[in-house]
Amino acid sequence: MTAVRQAAVAGIFYPGDPIELAAAVRGYLDGVKRTDAPVPKAIIAPHAGYIYSGAVAASAYARLASARARIRRVVLLGPCHRVAVRGLAASSAGFFETPLGRIPVDAEALATIQDLPQVSVFDPTHGQEHSLEVHLPFLQVILDAFSIVPLVVGNAGDAEIADVLDRLWGGDETLIVVSSDLSHYHDYETTRKMDVATCRAIEQLRPDRIGREQACGRIPVAGLLTLAKRRGMKVATLDLRNSGDTAGPRDRVVGYGSWAVFEAEAFPKRAPTEGRPAVAMRGPQTPRTDRFAERTRELLDHHGRTLIRLAAASIEHGLAHGTPIPLSGRRFDAELLRPGASFVSLHRNGELRGCIGSFVAHRPLVEDVAANGFSAAFKDPRFSPLDADERDEAELSLSLLSAPVSIEFSDEADLLSKLRPDVDGVIVEDSGRRALFLPVVWKALPQPRDFLTRLKIKAGMAGDHWSEAFKAWRFVAEEISASSLGDPGAIWTGSDAS
Repeated sequence: MTAVRQAAVAGIFYPGDPIELAAAVRGYLDGVKRTDAPVPKAIIAPHAGYIYSGAVAASAYARLASARARIRRVVLLGPCHRVAVRGLAASSAGFFETPLGRIPVDAEALATIQDLPQVSVFDPTHGQEHSLEVHLPFLQVILDAFSIVPLVVGNAGDAEIADVLDRLWGGDETLIVVSSDLSHYHDYETTRKMDVATCRAIEQLRPDRIGREQACGRIPVAGLLTLAKRRGMKVATLDLRNSGDTAGPRDRVVGYGSWAVFEAEAFPKRAPTEGRPAVAMRGPQTPRTDRFAERTRELLDHHGRTLIRLAAASIEHGLAHGTPIPLSGRRFDAELLRPGASFVSLHRNGELRGCIGSFVAHRPLVEDVAANGFSAAFKDPRFSPLDADERDEAELSLSLLSAPVSIEFSDEADLLSKLRPDVDGVIVEDSGRRALFLPVVWKALPQPRDFLTRLKIKAGMAGDHWSEAFKAWRFVAEEISASSLGDPGAIWTGSDAS
C-alpha cells in the first residue's frame, strides 16, 4: 500500500472537522480585498494556528484564485520544529492527508533532486511537523487538482536551497510556497520593529539581514530570496501583523507576514499590498469595518430570520434537553458556514436577562449562534437559568461582530477621545481581566467616560482603574432582533436552511 502522511495538527492548529475547516479557510480568503494583480511565482506565508495567522496567510493564497486550474504542482518548504535534519528532507509517503482529503506527492519531481547531496528522504521529521501541514487546507480550497513536493528544511546553506528550487522551478504550472513565522515572544513594540526590519530585508532580497530571531523559517526564506535575486525577481508585501493584532495578548507575541514573489516582467507597477506595516499594524481600520458592516447587513437581510430562529430553537432545545440544538446533518447556506463571531442577548420587561457571545470568529457562524443562544439563556453567571415560564416574555437579539482592531493610545484621556459613540463596540483588558460592550450599550451610556468606567467595572476592575498595561480594541456590529422568542418552530424547511 502507498504510505499516507496523516494530519498531525488537525483540531489543534486548524479545525479537524472538514466542514468547519473548509468554512474557516473560505472565511479567511473572503476577507481579502479582491485584486487583478498578477499571480505570483512564489509566496511566503505563516504557519501558526489559524486563529492567529490564518488571515495573514489568506492574503497570499487569495492571489492564486485566478490560477486555480493552472497550478498543478506546489513545491512546499518549511522549517524543522520537531525532529532535526541536515539539509532538505523529502518524505516517502505517496499522499499527505488533511480533513479535506489526500494530496498526492509528486514522485517524478522528487526524483529530479534525489542526486543532490543536500536532499534525503527522512520521514521522522515530517511526522509531527506543522510548518508544511497548515498550508495544505488553504491549497486544497484555493486550487483544483494538484500535487505537492514537501520538503522540511533543516541546517542548509542558502545556495543549497536555491539549487533545489532551481531544479523544481518549472513553468506556470508550478508554485513555490515557503513557510515562516517571524519574531517570537517579544513585547508588541519590539516585535513590530523587528518584523518591519525583516519585511524590508525580504523586499530588498537581502537574506543576510534576517537574523536567527527574526524568522523561524529564515533558512528556507533565505534560499528563496537567493534564487529570486539570481533571477531578477521582485517582492511585494501583502500583509504584516502579529498575534497582538489578531487573537493574542501584547506582552508575548509572534509576528506574521505574507509576501508575493514575481518574475520581473510580471511585477505590478503598483505592488498589490494590503497595507504597509505601519498601516496594517496600527490604528482603526475604518474601510475594513465599513466593508464588514455592508456585507453583514446584506447577510442579515438574506439570512437573519434563519439565524434568529436558530438562536431561539437552541434555547427551546435547552429548555427541553439541557443542551444546545445539534446541527449535525443539517444543511445551511455556504455564507452561514463561514467563521463568525456573534453575541446573543435576552431581555425581559426591558431589562437584560442574559448575554453571551464570542470575541473573535473561531467556528462556523451557525455553530456560534446556536451555542451562544443556549449560553445566553442558561450559562450567563449573572442570571439564573431561563425557565419555561419566562420564555414567552423574553425578547431576543443577535449581533454579528467584526474582527477587533487594536486602539493605540497614550493615556486614558487619549483613549476616550478616540472612542466613537454609537459606532464602536469596545473590548478592554488588563492583568487577565477582560470585558466587552456592544455598540448598543451607547444608548444607555452615551458619554465615553461613563461607557469606559462601566466597562472596566464589568471586567472586574475599579471604575477609575488605569495602568500602563491597559489595552483596548474596537469593533463594529450589526444587529437583528425579534419581539419575543415566540414559537421557534421548525427552522429548516425541506433541505435548505436559508
